[in-house]
Amino acid sequence: MKKFIIVLALAISGAFWTGAKVTLPSFISDNMVLQQNTEAALWGWTDSGRKVTVTTSWTSGKFVISPDRDGKWMVKIPTPSAGGPYSISFTDGEAVTISNILIGEVWFCSGQSNMQMPVGGFESQPVEGSADVIMGASKKTPIRMCTIRHRYSLKPLQDAEDSWQENTPEAVAGTSAAAYFFAQKLQQVLGVPVGLLIAEWGGATIEPWISREVLESKFPGEFDLSFLDRQERPKEIPHDQHIPTALFNGQVAPLIPFTFKGMLWYQGESNRGRNEQYTRLQKEYVAMMRDLFKNPDAPFYFVQIAPYPYDNPDKWDSGYFCEAQEKSLDVIPRSGMVTTLDVGEYGTIHPCRKQEVGYRLAYLALVNDYGQKGINPAAPRYESVRFEGDKAFVTFKVDDMGLAPFGTHLDGFEVAGEDRVFHKGFGLVYGKTVEVRSEEVEKPVAVRYCFRNWGVGTLFNCYGIPAGPFRTDGWDL
Repeated sequence: MKKFIIVLALAISGAFWTGAKVTLPSFISDNMVLQQNTEAALWGWTDSGRKVTVTTSWTSGKFVISPDRDGKWMVKIPTPSAGGPYSISFTDGEAVTISNILIGEVWFCSGQSNMQMPVGGFESQPVEGSADVIMGASKKTPIRMCTIRHRYSLKPLQDAEDSWQENTPEAVAGTSAAAYFFAQKLQQVLGVPVGLLIAEWGGATIEPWISREVLESKFPGEFDLSFLDRQERPKEIPHDQHIPTALFNGQVAPLIPFTFKGMLWYQGESNRGRNEQYTRLQKEYVAMMRDLFKNPDAPFYFVQIAPYPYDNPDKWDSGYFCEAQEKSLDVIPRSGMVTTLDVGEYGTIHPCRKQEVGYRLAYLALVNDYGQKGINPAAPRYESVRFEGDKAFVTFKVDDMGLAPFGTHLDGFEVAGEDRVFHKGFGLVYGKTVEVRSEEVEKPVAVRYCFRNWGVGTLFNCYGIPAGPFRTDGWDL
């Protein structure tokens, strides 16, 4: 169980930092991974009033920075291609050195409990294959992790109070499984160090991860933010991880402007029912992150929620929400979505098959950002439908390899006539099209696929990537 640090109205200023030498944010530490072939942001504080000199072991150059009146300083250091270990020295008269630094690919990972779920699993909820992965962990494999401690605040904080860990069995057991499997595949294919910067909190909605400025400007009147100006905990808000902007303040603001390659996001279960709003929130979350971290082209890959019965397995709630998630692909540039219809578990909202999730995220990055070829990592998406007699022909956006499996009656489809009552149907794959029909509907006008809270995916592309829930109608049922 992680230790929770509660910080309410405190805004730490630069004047807080005192001492006889340079002070660094805790996560700018030994074992850190810096993004390769870029200008990596480093910063800290000094109360000496003197300039700070930064030197690195990969270059003979020096970087001299003047602190601001609060003692804070920031510098951008050019990084070489992947390698290490390296060291960095900071001095304003007395040196501070951090070592065992690797340079490679850094990804920021965030979300709620399915991003939080560690390789070691939750109590009575294991991760498939965890023992083998944990026991196989070795410092020789250049994967490093920094998991930000759970902390919420009514004001932006300056330090996350966490540090980087090497790839040891103990560290891997406590690291996000989805994120770790992503890093494992990336490192295996690219052969470079991979760093994971992880900020998550189980049960969190999306709005706690968004800054006050964005919520006020982009969502006026949609969230009550008045309590942010109070000096004590707002008693009427029972769940701290649901307080708008509180997790941004406690777990994201301290990391700005650390340099990373891209973002992974696994969240949504707690926002079900606010579908239209969620698409807008996710769009603005990404725009905010790209702006604050000065990374306008950062790729954003997210995970569609997995099937789960919730209060009623036959309700349409998850289908409508998954549809809202998929719409993000059309409004967020450089985004990609992982589908999970084949990995859900009826008895738990935390599916054990996190390797598939992490690998599918990695496939998106490897193809879209690192130039790997050979597969299509994108899930098939519904494109159009036509009706002929008692059949519906549903066409998908998919590569020329088409859909799979061929020659098999596929479950998960439902068909409705003019009465808008859906009946169980089945599908047959023909290239990029699925022929769908139901014995109980003579003249179909609508098709839905795995659109209820619980369902099991049967339709894939030729590389094992499942199609997500979809519907051909515009009905609100």
